[in-house]
Amino acid sequence: MLKVMQSAANSATPNSQWEELSQFPTPNTVQWENIKTQLDLVLLALETLTGIGSDAMLSAAINLQLESKVPDRVALWRLRQSNPIRKGQGGRKKLDVDEARSLVLITCYLAKQHQELIRRAVGLLETIAAKNQEPHQNALLGDYIDAFCNTYQERMEEDEQISTDLLTNLAIKLLVDLLFYSAPTGHRRLWLTLLDRSTKQF
Repeated sequence: MLKVMQSAANSATPNSQWEELSQFPTPNTVQWENIKTQLDLVLLALETLTGIGSDAMLSAAINLQLESKVPDRVALWRLRQSNPIRKGQGGRKKLDVDEARSLVLITCYLAKQHQELIRRAVGLLETIAAKNQEPHQNALLGDYIDAFCNTYQERMEEDEQISTDLLTNLAIKLLVDLLFYSAPTGHRRLWLTLLDRSTKQF
């Protein structure tokens, strides 16, 4: 089974992955607002767990032959700023379907690169849950959750309904999701998840 998965991963190319995503339905106008938020939050979880930044994302864009869609830091910032719950209006723009596909492929590429760390974190989460302990009792999980919550509060508009507990649950949910996105078929999984959740709140 492992050999089959490795073979699938090795045979997948940026072009073939792009073509796969092109076969799925294009979101309608109403769906886009939630999709923009979801994509940014998945990247936020990946950032705060692994410590990666814009350099890693731009490097991934080059490796995936997506530099025309995400050419530099300003373009990347504007794409992420399209998230409607982000603070500030200056960089907000419409996110088109090609840009969304690009962010999906970049996210999953980076998740694959950090799969060992993601897998370890999810394993720790399962162990702690089995012992009825809190995630903050583990250093790796505690640091990740704190970083996620702090960065969320720095970047997103204030929302009185977002408590620390809700942010912690969101961080944990996104961490588990990242494990699926780090798989060879993660790009398909993430795109379908975006479509499925586009009419729901995170």
